[in-house]
Amino acid sequence: MRVLRLSLVVSALWTILAGATETVWAQPAPPEQAELIAERLTELQAEISAMPESGWQPDVAICAKAAEWILRHEEFYKPRYVDDTLTVLTLGQERAAELRAAPHVERPSWMSGTGTVALGYRSAVDGSVQPYAVSFPENFDPNSPHAWPLTIKLHGRNSTLNEVSFIQSFTNRQRDVPVDSIQLDVFGRTNNAYRWSGETDVFEALADVQRRFRIDDRRITLWGFSMGGAGAWHLGLHHPSKWSSVGAGAGFVDFYEYQNQTSELPSYQHRTLHIYDAVDYALNTVNVPFITYGGEVDKQLAASLTMKLRALKLNVPLRVLVGEGMGHKFNDVSTEAFTAFLAEHSAEGRLEAPGRQQIRFITYTPKYNTCEWLTIDEMGELYQPATVEGGVDDKGELRLTTANVTALSITHGIAERLTLDEQGPFSLPLSVDGHSGNSTFVRDGNKWRLLDDLQAQRFHENPDVRKRHNLQGPIDDAFMQPFVCVRGTGTPWSQAQHDWAAWTLARFERDFDKWLRGRVPIVDDTNLTDEQIANHNLILFGDPGSNAVLGRIIERLPLTWNPDAIVVNGQTYNPATHGVAVIFPNPLNPKRYVVVNSGHTMHERDFRASNSWLFPRLGDIAVQRFERQADGSYKEETLWADLFDNVWQLPE
Repeated sequence: MRVLRLSLVVSALWTILAGATETVWAQPAPPEQAELIAERLTELQAEISAMPESGWQPDVAICAKAAEWILRHEEFYKPRYVDDTLTVLTLGQERAAELRAAPHVERPSWMSGTGTVALGYRSAVDGSVQPYAVSFPENFDPNSPHAWPLTIKLHGRNSTLNEVSFIQSFTNRQRDVPVDSIQLDVFGRTNNAYRWSGETDVFEALADVQRRFRIDDRRITLWGFSMGGAGAWHLGLHHPSKWSSVGAGAGFVDFYEYQNQTSELPSYQHRTLHIYDAVDYALNTVNVPFITYGGEVDKQLAASLTMKLRALKLNVPLRVLVGEGMGHKFNDVSTEAFTAFLAEHSAEGRLEAPGRQQIRFITYTPKYNTCEWLTIDEMGELYQPATVEGGVDDKGELRLTTANVTALSITHGIAERLTLDEQGPFSLPLSVDGHSGNSTFVRDGNKWRLLDDLQAQRFHENPDVRKRHNLQGPIDDAFMQPFVCVRGTGTPWSQAQHDWAAWTLARFERDFDKWLRGRVPIVDDTNLTDEQIANHNLILFGDPGSNAVLGRIIERLPLTWNPDAIVVNGQTYNPATHGVAVIFPNPLNPKRYVVVNSGHTMHERDFRASNSWLFPRLGDIAVQRFERQADGSYKEETLWADLFDNVWQLPE
């Protein structure tokens, strides 16, 4: 217990110091040091290029990536970052030399399972390498068949954070970690409150740890402080069946109150706040043990109190700790209670399959649609609460009530009979040999219908292309999964439209590179492959004349576009002064998205501001008026935007 307590205190204090809100300006390294770093980087990149692909290569590549990014973005926030960069490059060269000497080694030296080590994985989102850190308990044995519990720690906002400072802060450093637990410190693509590809980073890092080590999936603890607390609220409540318990220290849980906003945003923005506003998901604390902390004089205590008030209204459990006289940090008494809560539930672990017999689950989007043995496949209206509540009664029958749910699936094994909104009972098969299938139910009017195997298979193939998990929008959702930008190389119908689209792509490249720490994958329209169409969201830039892929599918998108006009929702716009941004199921592969002329819809100003500003700006479809400025940039004005309904049509 003492070790975990020290870990929480040290981590929280580090978060506070690193998360200070004062402006820290990026600056280049002195010319001689920059030249030395560039030379060493080139050498390491050459070694990596000659290295055969292996599960250990990303552990080397993160060192080169760290040096490349800190140089390009001139992120030498502190004088010691020069030496830190050289140290990280040395680490990469040492690892590369070890793999070169023993290319088929079963486990390199840095995988010995002692102390703390910075590791890496290659992201499926953009092909980038991303770092994370793992700390081991003293009694850890990588050769043991024992499955270890895991603690995931989410860092706070840190204005001087980059790959170099992250790697250097963990390399060869002994750290206090939870007793008998591995700890995963995620990078989260820097400072985005674990939203968008920052959220994907948490699960990709987790998957890489599970690949390398034996992890007890029933004993994964999630916690964080400040921005990490906001991330714990978000990930803990959106994915309630993944964690043995969750701890949120401070952190925000909504947009309007946290930002003191008194005016309601436009409808297409206001509704999508329900994606990330954690307060809307308070009901899900029923499904995962949750504890929250705030200092008595910390303004972020409001998050804990807001959640507690909502929990009381819903009659759901939530333990709140308040640090007497404390600001934005833990005190000893609260640390001990916070620690004890997480340790207790880690020791207990989540229930064995099929899991909890009673649930109360809420979501506002099919993006976050699973809880224990339940999957909400379709909703009546997105961005409105969809709930499923109930469980197994004393007769062994599963009884559920729903609201705003039109299709759901139940994993076999929880019960043999189901009553759904007082309809039924329906038969549910038991799991066989530990392998559980699913029964799928769809709602026709007011009546539920159980699909047979062939009907269920066809339903899940989604032939009618309805909004489903990872195919529900809005535009920004396309960048949480593998994507590729497709650049038009043909003759544009409108040169002005082409120039604006090219500038939009360039802005997306800059924003993603700086704030989400990856190079935007780009391919010319003439070089797009069938594999990319099958496995990636396509982000198309240009017009149907310049972009051959857009030209192929334009008649199957919900707009009309010819050389003289763009017609959207019955309104006609001049392509020389107006652009349309849209997300839609790709007609060439309806299981993936196509996006036209848009990257992320929030930009540099939003990333520099509070993480609570990182919400969608353009819904599913928007018309923007653009005007070229003297410096070559563009002034944009959103004239109209909306969200498609469940069948990807504009609502009447």
